[in-house]
Amino acid sequence: MEIGDRKKKILTAVIDEYIATAEPVGSKSIVESGVLDLSSATIRNEMAELTAMGFLEQPHTSAGRIPSPQGYRLYVNELMERQRLSIDEADAINDSLSQKMKQLDKMMSDVGKLASSMTHYPAVALAAPVASTIKRFDLIYVDFNTFIAVAMLSNDSVHNKLIHLPFSVDQGMIVRLASVFNTNFVGIQEEKITPTLIGSAERACGDTMGLVSVIAAFAIDTLGKAKEGQSYVTGETHLLRLPEFRDPDKAREVMSYLSDSEHLLGLPNDGSDDDIQVIIGPENVAKELKDSSVVIARYNAGDNMKGIIGIVGPTRMDYSGVAAKLRYIAEGLSHVLAMPEAPRGFEKLQIKEMNTNGHKEDV
Repeated sequence: MEIGDRKKKILTAVIDEYIATAEPVGSKSIVESGVLDLSSATIRNEMAELTAMGFLEQPHTSAGRIPSPQGYRLYVNELMERQRLSIDEADAINDSLSQKMKQLDKMMSDVGKLASSMTHYPAVALAAPVASTIKRFDLIYVDFNTFIAVAMLSNDSVHNKLIHLPFSVDQGMIVRLASVFNTNFVGIQEEKITPTLIGSAERACGDTMGLVSVIAAFAIDTLGKAKEGQSYVTGETHLLRLPEFRDPDKAREVMSYLSDSEHLLGLPNDGSDDDIQVIIGPENVAKELKDSSVVIARYNAGDNMKGIIGIVGPTRMDYSGVAAKLRYIAEGLSHVLAMPEAPRGFEKLQIKEMNTNGHKEDV
């Protein structure tokens, strides 16, 4: 549905003010803001037409207007200005990403915390699924029927499992098992862990109790989960300070949804190459997010794999500001992961541009 330039300017002014105040917006407040050189009557008439067209809603008869999901969609697609980070914000992101992180899972958790702290909304970090291999096994003897299996993957993530046995096993057997697994099970894909390989390992260490099968099952499960990717959620409590989530049941519903990694791994992907994707209110498939918006940035993890950094918040979100921060974080994360080895730090992304006078500006 096409609307004229004047209506677009009024819709933009309404949305910008509603984002800032969380209160319905009337024609008087638009006039007082001074952003438009129009009379109160003209603005009031245009707002009434925008409401009839479905771009604004009137929550109460005597109240001002608030944006509808349709209005937010037009705003995101056409009207909002693309924000640029301040130098301080860009430096904060660069400093965080430049720290040496030995484990991918810690990196993704920290990136989620960074995104949440900068936007003041809950953040979701989804590690890109990778076809990993195990590069080292450690088996830690605890007592006569308990040991811990530890696997370090090729992406430097570490996984472990406490294994209880219905029978006794001595420490010498655990040592032999570790040696056999580090000789025969490292550097191979999940599908290479076959019954033939397991049987060969059982004969090599004299296992007649099925211990090799137990550890092999742990290895297969670990590699399978690595291919699915991992999800990390931080900052859920930011919801509680927002007017839209003053109802504790509503906040609890969204927070419970975010806590389920299966839900997060199913976040919508429009399949496009756009660096930012915005899903507004009813566009979300999950009923728990019908009154929320999700902004997603994708990062390159190498080998044609992509991961996700996302922000979940109310439809009254500062889309432009959130998109700018996520875009920069994703670009920095892509830069870090593109390096062949975990870096001490990375060369900062260019965050300044020259204006016509030759002075540097924040971007």
